[in-house]
Amino acid sequence: MGGRVLLRILGLLCLWITAQAQMKIPPETVQQWAMVLSTQLRDLTTKYSGSLLLQKKLKDVESIIKIVELDGGDLVKKYSDEIERMLGSKRKSVKRLAESAEDADLYHDFNATMKFDYYNSMLINTADEDGNSVELGGEFPLEENEHFNKLLVNTLMSDIQIPTNVYNKDPNILNGIYNSEALNDVFIANFQKDPTLTWQFFGSSTGFFRIYPGIKWTPDSNGVAAFDCRNRNWYIQAATSPKDIIIMVDISGSMKGLKMTIAKHTINTILDTLGENDFVNVIAYTDYIRYVEPCFKGTLVQADLDNREHFKQLVDELHVKGEAKIKNAMKESFKILNEAKLSGRGSMCNQAIMLITDGAMEDFESVFEEFNWPERRVRVFTYLIGREMTFAQNTKWIACNNKGYYTHISTLADVQENVMEYLHVLSRPMVINHDHDIIWTEAYMDSVLPSTKELFYTKAQSLLLMTSVAMPVFSKKKETLSHGILLGVVGTDVPLMEVMKLAPRYMLGAHGYAFLITNNGYILAHPDLRPLYQDGKKLKPKPNYNSVDLSEVEWEDTEEKLRTAMVRGETGFIQLNIRASVDKGKRPLYLVNNYFYTNIDETPFSFGMVLTKGHGGLMFIGNVSVEEGLHDLTSPDLSIATEWTYCETDIDPSHRKYSQLQAAIRYLLGQEPDLECDELLLQQTLFDAVVTAPLEAYWNALMLTDRVEPGVETAFLGTRAGLTRWMRYAGVETRVAKRFLTATDKDNLFTVDHFPLWYRLAVENTPGSFYYYPVNDKGVKYVIAVTAVTVSSEGKTAMAAAIGLQMSLDMLEKMFWAIAKQPSDTDCSAIEGVCPLSCESSDLNCFLVDNNGFVLLSKERSEVGRFFGEVDGSVMASLIKMGMFKKVSLFDYQAMCKTSHHHASSARRLLSPFYGVAALIRWFFSNLLMFLLDFNLCGLWHSDYFVDGHKQKKVGALQPCDTAYPGFMYDSSVKEANSLIKCGRCQKMFVVQQIPDSNLVMVVAQADCDCSRQYGAIPLEPKEIKYIATVKCNRMKSQKVRRRPQSCHDYHPKENAKECGGVAAILLSRSVFSASLLASLLAHHWM
Repeated sequence: MGGRVLLRILGLLCLWITAQAQMKIPPETVQQWAMVLSTQLRDLTTKYSGSLLLQKKLKDVESIIKIVELDGGDLVKKYSDEIERMLGSKRKSVKRLAESAEDADLYHDFNATMKFDYYNSMLINTADEDGNSVELGGEFPLEENEHFNKLLVNTLMSDIQIPTNVYNKDPNILNGIYNSEALNDVFIANFQKDPTLTWQFFGSSTGFFRIYPGIKWTPDSNGVAAFDCRNRNWYIQAATSPKDIIIMVDISGSMKGLKMTIAKHTINTILDTLGENDFVNVIAYTDYIRYVEPCFKGTLVQADLDNREHFKQLVDELHVKGEAKIKNAMKESFKILNEAKLSGRGSMCNQAIMLITDGAMEDFESVFEEFNWPERRVRVFTYLIGREMTFAQNTKWIACNNKGYYTHISTLADVQENVMEYLHVLSRPMVINHDHDIIWTEAYMDSVLPSTKELFYTKAQSLLLMTSVAMPVFSKKKETLSHGILLGVVGTDVPLMEVMKLAPRYMLGAHGYAFLITNNGYILAHPDLRPLYQDGKKLKPKPNYNSVDLSEVEWEDTEEKLRTAMVRGETGFIQLNIRASVDKGKRPLYLVNNYFYTNIDETPFSFGMVLTKGHGGLMFIGNVSVEEGLHDLTSPDLSIATEWTYCETDIDPSHRKYSQLQAAIRYLLGQEPDLECDELLLQQTLFDAVVTAPLEAYWNALMLTDRVEPGVETAFLGTRAGLTRWMRYAGVETRVAKRFLTATDKDNLFTVDHFPLWYRLAVENTPGSFYYYPVNDKGVKYVIAVTAVTVSSEGKTAMAAAIGLQMSLDMLEKMFWAIAKQPSDTDCSAIEGVCPLSCESSDLNCFLVDNNGFVLLSKERSEVGRFFGEVDGSVMASLIKMGMFKKVSLFDYQAMCKTSHHHASSARRLLSPFYGVAALIRWFFSNLLMFLLDFNLCGLWHSDYFVDGHKQKKVGALQPCDTAYPGFMYDSSVKEANSLIKCGRCQKMFVVQQIPDSNLVMVVAQADCDCSRQYGAIPLEPKEIKYIATVKCNRMKSQKVRRRPQSCHDYHPKENAKECGGVAAILLSRSVFSASLLASLLAHHWM
């Protein structure tokens, strides 16, 4: 017993001795290193950047400059008026197209035997085996055009695109194309009146698409022209008023196999015809009612992209069983629509029920008498699925007695054309009344045209998007007036980049920006909108890219005061304290933003603008002679922001060949007096060129008279006017940062939606004090040091420029290791602790860490650029606890997360090997039958027609989600810290010392005490916000404040509702019919 006690005492003694034997790092030594490093860094950066010279030159001109305080209210009014004028010009162009198209139809008599050659965009410039032009092809001159993204176009003529599944010589098609030839002259005249116009088009209700300028249409990888203009949002919105839709789908046992596949495709196609001004729900029924999304029970939800995609996922998981009882489901649908109308929810316009079934056997008259007759305000559209015609008359009766339309869908290829019929029925009241409502679409990304996807990599993401303005075209013939014949839709695209250029970046400052939202509160344009995501090596549009709400980007607007005011079309101002972030979200900033907003008349849009309080609201203006300024503007080391508009080069085609710098110089020289230029921006650019010109001589003198330190690579500066100067101290062969400040280095250039990263960081730092940060450019690592330079006048101080230096890690490491070691002959008598101390020792880990916690320098090069908490969680945790670094919570409501979703029935196929075989045979015969019944032979190679009814979701695929992630900020009031970290059997000492005149701290920590078990890494990775079911449900079905479209056309007393569809005969050859019958029998045998 006594021995055990003795052993325990000895063990405790050993632990005590071990704990007491930790290294003592003298804080005064680290402090001395920090002081020396501060001096050497300051001397290096000021010398090679020329920051003191620039500050002096600005001081010299303070007497002749003026600092103005920007009036956000005046600016937002000015820019919104300019946007209004621009969009108004597009609107007038579309009106001229509509008038021309209607007049052409009015004086044209339909010719059933018409023969007419036209330019088919798929066939132009195509020769047959003998070298002759193919039919409907012919020679169609095409030239590269800068205005149309350098595509090959013909600006003297339009041409025609027709989907593969539409017969290109159908009499309706030929008559329509012949009529629309009249649009050619209007297209050209519009383009001459407004050279900023892009694509103009006419989408016919028969399916053809006339586009100007003419192009060569590129089919998809299967050789198919799947594009159908009638599916496009601009067509659907222009053709119909807002609508509430209940989709009722029969999932009884008789709907198994191919029928269910067709039914699902029909639902998805209907969903694709809906937009953010529409409302929807989907009910599946057998002998009971089942909401496909139980959360949406008894209500309607907005048909935005998020909800439509959600419905599609749930519809894909529907399975058949039981017996169909339509009556109860029909009652439920009417109740939902009536409740929406009474409560003021939904679209408050058109209402319709879409019934998808293979047969209706019940008597519905009592239901319609109770809910819909005699007014028939709710239209009922019926879709009879499958080849069986037994219940065709019943199904048609339902539609015809409720102002709807009946269609019969027997194959997947029938779905598209038959679904579109309902849009033409809903358009009747508008057509009869001749209400030419002009619509504007939500933001969208058009990847149909050739090489559009290449822009994904070269332009600002948020500005890849466009909106379209469109207008319906009606038949004005009196004899068909009551039929309400929609001829089609005319429109033009408006790139949002061109709209946002009307709020120039230089006026908004380093952190300021402008944005547009729709009447539903969704982002149209915003610098923080990220519509694309990385999927492997590909950039793809996010599923919900155009239904991102303003509250999800401006998430500090917790009470949604800004959003509500803008959605309501109000004019005003609000101030918000903002947690912003830069450098891909890694570096948090606290800003005070002043928001100014107003509506854009005759559009559903609202315009907002942000000026950051402080330097963002102040701008200095200087003036020099044109002669003096031009001399310095032509320096070889100078550039201006290529994406900004100094002069409008897109109005006159002869100006499109000029870069912005070339255009500005020619205008100032008087060589191009017709150019429209921003006089204030040119004046400021000339002034900046003159003030910064001495830097060119200074940098060159250093190169010629002084041996430049190896590793000092590039000096640079930038001004608010978008002017950039640089000096390459190192040749391209030896330079590490070869991409820095080149055309592909968008983060470090002035672009249409942001100032360079180094400029934005500099203006938030103390002027004159350099801000250092590491860069990891695809594995190439280097360091940037930058500082802000100010100018003062009449008691006001404004940011004038940012100036800095880019250097290699090698140079910084060489400097640091030389400083961070004491010589062997150091007098250690007055030092308590390790002496001499050296960061080269294996006993120490030494780091330079920036103000956001990122490693600037370490013994391990792989740690440079990483967050320090990931490298040493124990020390970082202590610094957070001590208050030296403070955590900032950030959120991303546009994130993409991996899903681990598995199909609900995925285990079923494991029950029996025979089930797998049977399923395979069933799939084969189902698709064989589908092919045999499909008149469009392109289905043979168009994989979309071969839809697997049990398609599995890709495990690990990315889907939209909300995430939270931390950022960290250094509290500069805490200049130093040192402590012991208890880590089991050892104690780890560390010393942290601020490096004066910088944003850096030096960290020196004991290396031989491993604390990884007690202190895990502190990662910056975002974590998905998981919502409990009730919260998630409420978020999904909640309706934020929105502004309904002003017009609604849901009823006209003269409407002829007798045209309500018909029973189309299925004409098959005997061989095809026999094969179909055999396939059907075999398929049913295995089902």
